Amino acid sequence: MSTHACDLVVRHLLQICRCIAQGCRTRMTIGSRSAGVMGLFDKLSTWLGLRKREINVLCVGLDTSGKTTLINELKPATAQSQDIVPTIGFSVEKFNTSSLSFTVFDMSGQGRYRSLWEHYYRDAQAIIFVIDSADKLRIVVAREELEALINHSDVKSKRMPILFFANKMDLEESLSSVQVSQMMGLDSIKDKPWHICASNALTGDGLKEGVDWLQDRIRSIKT
Repeated sequence: MSTHACDLVVRHLLQICRCIAQGCRTRMTIGSRSAGVMGLFDKLSTWLGLRKREINVLCVGLDTSGKTTLINELKPATAQSQDIVPTIGFSVEKFNTSSLSFTVFDMSGQGRYRSLWEHYYRDAQAIIFVIDSADKLRIVVAREELEALINHSDVKSKRMPILFFANKMDLEESLSSVQVSQMMGLDSIKDKPWHICASNALTGDGLKEGVDWLQDRIRSIKT
């Protein structure tokens, strides 16, 4: 965009802001097109990169894998909960990155609630799958749940990114992310972009790397 065009856009944006502040309901024209004040504001915000794209993310994993603690750590410090309790059914959380606004559905991993996961697959644009890397026996169960997830019709038909967190890396008995990847059979996922990070939800270690990857993958998907 040329300097003149940028100046023109900024002037229009400032004018729109004044109109909004004054409760203006008039219509404004850029070039030969007429648009409502709010519609034009939305377009200019998009051009200038001011609007955040809203993304629905499904966070799943077995109970006690650390999902709720992990999602809590991703929220701004002022919005974080001090007392973490196991999720019953599901909860909805929000957090922002530099260019995306995430709505995260934190799904309970308890056996009797896992059947709820599939009701949210259709509207999900990305999946976060949290694995307890110190619970070697239950990784087998996590793999079975993953296989059911990626073979579900609402997931199989979409090329949605899947971010895996090999959580509880601070525990002495924990497996490395490479070992978790092997036990989960992640190399067999050929039709979706995926990434695995070793993480510690209590301290936030590994979370930024994972979210940065997820943000990059989502931004590369055409809307």
